[in-house]
Amino acid sequence: MRRKVSIIGAGAVGATTAQYLATRNIADIVLVDIVENLPQGKALDLLEAGPVIGYDCQIIGSNGYEATTGSDVIVITSGSPRKPGMSRDDLLRVNMNIVRSVTEQAAPLSPDAVIIVVTNPLDAMCHVALEASGFPSHRVIGQAGVLDAARFRTFVAMELGVSPRDVHAMVLGGHGDTMVPLPRYTTVSGIPVTQLIPPDRIQAIVERTRDGGGEIVRLLGTSAFYAPAASVAEMVEAVLLDENRVLAASTYLTGQYGITDLYVGVPIKLGAGGVKQVIEIELTDEERAALHRSAAAVRELVEAMRQLA
Repeated sequence: MRRKVSIIGAGAVGATTAQYLATRNIADIVLVDIVENLPQGKALDLLEAGPVIGYDCQIIGSNGYEATTGSDVIVITSGSPRKPGMSRDDLLRVNMNIVRSVTEQAAPLSPDAVIIVVTNPLDAMCHVALEASGFPSHRVIGQAGVLDAARFRTFVAMELGVSPRDVHAMVLGGHGDTMVPLPRYTTVSGIPVTQLIPPDRIQAIVERTRDGGGEIVRLLGTSAFYAPAASVAEMVEAVLLDENRVLAASTYLTGQYGITDLYVGVPIKLGAGGVKQVIEIELTDEERAALHRSAAAVRELVEAMRQLA
């Protein structure tokens, strides 16, 4: 039986995720959205591209959840988009209700699925999906670190005039202004970036990475979607093909890095069934303090949600 990925939310991120996954041809795809005819139209358009691109997976759109039954992966992109001048934190009240609703409808139909949350504020929304699904925490994760690292890699490559394929980076912490890019763990074909770029320029790249989403919002007037969707597709592929990829993702910590009962971005081993291992890397006192500040910001959101509930 062919594997199935259900994407809840057929907006720009959801539809582009479906497109990237279709080109990989590794699973059938279901697009779900409350807007009548939107997921059906996008699914049909993607399906008709198959003969040209060369994929033969099935892609369907639906305004309900029955078609998602038996999904291997559920991707949650539903939510209010980020608008100019709006922080991720501003999205808290509206998006927690949306994520709770879609999770409660999708999870019972696919009790063995891995849930990948994309909706912002990302780390807080993972808590909502975890509670609403009743799944074990290793099967509920958030897409953040792959995107944040991709932005960091892009800016390093631009600075050096090298291929971004040769740049590897690590970004920890909450998905937002308090994220923690780690120059010490960033390399260009194995060469530490600290040997290639002056400290002041590294700091400028770190700041641009932290503001990566906001920069896109200011330019487009809405949230990014190409890079987030590509990052989701990479995570979905790691799960479906049991690749054991070492990627950064928002993961429920149970004492690792001195953080307990909180979703925070850290490196994990990702494969079939979700998180197989939380990887603890050595941090300096400054890096650990920055990670804990980021975690504290996430915890504030979680507490705020409890008061709103």
